[in-house]
Amino acid sequence: MLHGKVMVAQGGGPTAVINESLAGVVVEARKVPDVQRVYGAFHGVRGIVDEELIDLTQETTHNLEEVAHTPSSALGSTRDKPDLKYCQEIFRVLKAHAISTFFYIGGNDSSDTIRIVAEQARNADYRLRCIHIPKTIDNDLVVNDHCPGYPSAARFVASAFAGINLDNSALPGVYIGVVMGRHAGFLTAASALGQKYPDDGPHLIYMPERVFDIDRFLADVKHNFDRHGRCIVAASEGIHDGAGVPIVTRLAEKVERDAHGNVQLSGTGALADLLVNEVKSKLGIGRVRGDTLGYVQRSFLGCVSDVDQREAREVGEKAVQYARWREEDGSVTIHRTGFYSAEYHLHPLEEIAGKTRTMPDPFISEDGTHITDAFRLYLRPLLGSGMPNAFRLRNYMVPKILKKGDAGQAG
Repeated sequence: MLHGKVMVAQGGGPTAVINESLAGVVVEARKVPDVQRVYGAFHGVRGIVDEELIDLTQETTHNLEEVAHTPSSALGSTRDKPDLKYCQEIFRVLKAHAISTFFYIGGNDSSDTIRIVAEQARNADYRLRCIHIPKTIDNDLVVNDHCPGYPSAARFVASAFAGINLDNSALPGVYIGVVMGRHAGFLTAASALGQKYPDDGPHLIYMPERVFDIDRFLADVKHNFDRHGRCIVAASEGIHDGAGVPIVTRLAEKVERDAHGNVQLSGTGALADLLVNEVKSKLGIGRVRGDTLGYVQRSFLGCVSDVDQREAREVGEKAVQYARWREEDGSVTIHRTGFYSAEYHLHPLEEIAGKTRTMPDPFISEDGTHITDAFRLYLRPLLGSGMPNAFRLRNYMVPKILKKGDAGQAG
């Protein structure tokens, strides 16, 4: 039963719609007569441990709705990966503030954190309901058909590569764009959803679900450049060799690592630069450019899927409803029904925590350098309404007079 004081926090990378989930929790919880207070923790679990809490019960509904439509994490976030001792401290603070229900909005690490906190509460015979609310642009939470935050990030990536394709067709060359995704290629694969004409880019898509071979990569680029006079590449930051070693560590003399020892893949620009240098030096192509989309993918204002907004709100609302009506901890999950609708379930935390979902084989082309129509059908309804569309001239060619022997074909 939902009662007393409840706590909500946000963890991991921000998204364009995570605040919809926050608003869903707060607004829905404040409807419950037995709920006295709704607290929010600044910067995720770090804010709980430091007792940096705010009383969201006093926030106006109007302002909550405005915040809901604003990207990024309104409460702030954290990259802390709590161990047992850290989770014990989280539980100690929750108990001290008489928290009866803990909602944590986040991805894999967040689901594992709330699982450990729930275990601590059971061991202490303290009645604490723990509900995980899904969020990740990587789309890598198991059981879920997809995750809030991913559709909007995918919409941005698809739109960005559609624009890149227009630019590259006007001034042909090789373009390499690096997209977020350490273990899962869902976001990189979204680059294909902006394609309209058969020769549109990206012509090559490399995802971490397949081994990346630098020599084959160069051959693929050359083949497409010879065929189209240009080549656009979308590459996941997590591409790796046959031994699982990230390509960026193979090509770079020095790599950065985060606080957990993981190779720093996002935001450095190193992989794009290294691949550009390989193409320039090995293929001799003059016009070669590279970009790293970086953090701009996560919380881009004005490029949000309305489907994503709605579902992010609903998972927050459903979390409160499950906490109110069901006597069990769990993670809210999204399931696809029909074409297209979604329904929500509550799954045991153990089924979600610490697990990573990757792109299913039917979504990836046989040669591993592109996606299939099955993926297009999967992603398209998630991108929402009003996707931008590009057109091109039909090129009704005028016959040559001075160079008749060189007359070109209509494009």
